[in-house]
Amino acid sequence: MAQVSGCDIEVIGSTTDKDHIAVSTIEQLLPLRKKEYRSVELISSDNLNPDQHNLIEAAIAAADTAYNPYSGYFVGAAVLTRSGSVFAASNVENAAYGSTICAERMAIGKANSSGARDIIAIAISSRSDSFEKNEVTSDPCGTCRQVIYEMAQVSGCDIEVIMSDKSKDNIAIKSIEQLLPYAFGPTQLHIDIAKGNP
Repeated sequence: MAQVSGCDIEVIGSTTDKDHIAVSTIEQLLPLRKKEYRSVELISSDNLNPDQHNLIEAAIAAADTAYNPYSGYFVGAAVLTRSGSVFAASNVENAAYGSTICAERMAIGKANSSGARDIIAIAISSRSDSFEKNEVTSDPCGTCRQVIYEMAQVSGCDIEVIMSDKSKDNIAIKSIEQLLPYAFGPTQLHIDIAKGNP
């Protein structure tokens, strides 16, 4: 709605007894979702370590498998586990738009279905046939940030999020804590999922 209204919406959070109140703006809560990425520190692909490079390549390859008849937008994601396993997936669209599943959640689901919940990094890459070249990185939507945050709680690791365009001209690396500050998670429910990891 902030994009529609053209203003940075104020978000006020409180406990039911009003002992703890926090006030933020949506841009503070979901950074990197701006149309102009002046504040994003881009890195060169030459500065990637081998794991980061391989993860981006897996995400780029996965994007080719996207099922996207409605948007024509290709997204690939690849997750890396502590053991070195990589699980990659693409976005799957649906005529009932709300049923669409993002590549990030597909890749995490793929890892989870293999019993791998010790995720330490995720790479995301996208492209669109409508544009000759993407000018911005491929950063995860709010729902995907929440799912990545949840897996960070399970793995006990502030998951590294590597965002890249297909050509690797625009790459940004942030932690999920940086992408989703003040996140809602198990702590708010007084649950330690790292301790009781199923």
